[in-house]
Amino acid sequence: MSTPAQRLRSLLTAETGPLLLAGTPNALVAKVIEEQGFDALYVSGAGISNTFLGAPDVGLLSVTELTAHVATIAEAVEIPVVVDADTGFGNAINVRRTVRQLERAGAAAIQIEDQVAPKRCGHFEGKAVISTDEMRGKIRAAVDARMDEDLVIVARTDARAVYGMEEACDRANQYLEEGADVLFVEAPRSLEEMRYITSNVPGLHMANMVEGGLTPILGRAQLKELGYAGVLYANSAMRASVVAMRTVLAHLREHGDTRGLEDLMIDWNDRQTLVGKDFYDELDRRYGVARDAVAN
Repeated sequence: MSTPAQRLRSLLTAETGPLLLAGTPNALVAKVIEEQGFDALYVSGAGISNTFLGAPDVGLLSVTELTAHVATIAEAVEIPVVVDADTGFGNAINVRRTVRQLERAGAAAIQIEDQVAPKRCGHFEGKAVISTDEMRGKIRAAVDARMDEDLVIVARTDARAVYGMEEACDRANQYLEEGADVLFVEAPRSLEEMRYITSNVPGLHMANMVEGGLTPILGRAQLKELGYAGVLYANSAMRASVVAMRTVLAHLREHGDTRGLEDLMIDWNDRQTLVGKDFYDELDRRYGVARDAVAN
């Protein structure tokens, strides 16, 4: 049987592409993504920062916290998991350890970026990047660290915001030379810039569609025409859930109940199906005799 990393590589090179990667901050959203028929998913550092820490995407998340989330997500779903590992949580030696930890946790792909730590969201102002040479060393470390040679290494550059598009593409080309499997030039600001990236850098490319961000939102067919292999919608599901939560909670506060809001909430049985209660009931039946014997 193929590994998740092998399946991901096939999906990224499929003629039907680009691969749609919906983002998740936790295992529950991951199960919804899988239920809705997505072939892979993206573990968003920003999403985890927002939901787990209640904080913005400014480099506060630790590698231990990220690894714990990845492990629960990878266990909850069967589809490949792409992980946003920010700057790799330190220098090249730290990147090596980060890759090992995340691969053991179930990652099929790991994304490393060239921002200075602590990083910022790719669509925030005030970003800074490390030297090209330092990032090349991080990519080499990530490639060397993987235990499965099919583990996908995604190299992201945020140099567009600091030095411009030409420098960003030059960096992407150098990261490709070091063995990166997928290239991610973050936050281009126009259709022309997106076309410039894929025209001037060979290999597989990732696009990031951030509603309200700096990059224009393009359809899948247009991204395919531009030459992108994958497209991220990193926090769309999480952001949509906040709207639903505010609606239900505002009604509850004002009226003192949730009557009439059933269409805004997953029903009781559907909720249990989503989280696999039947599976755990079967386990309970399988092991229940020993448990009952102890209770008696």
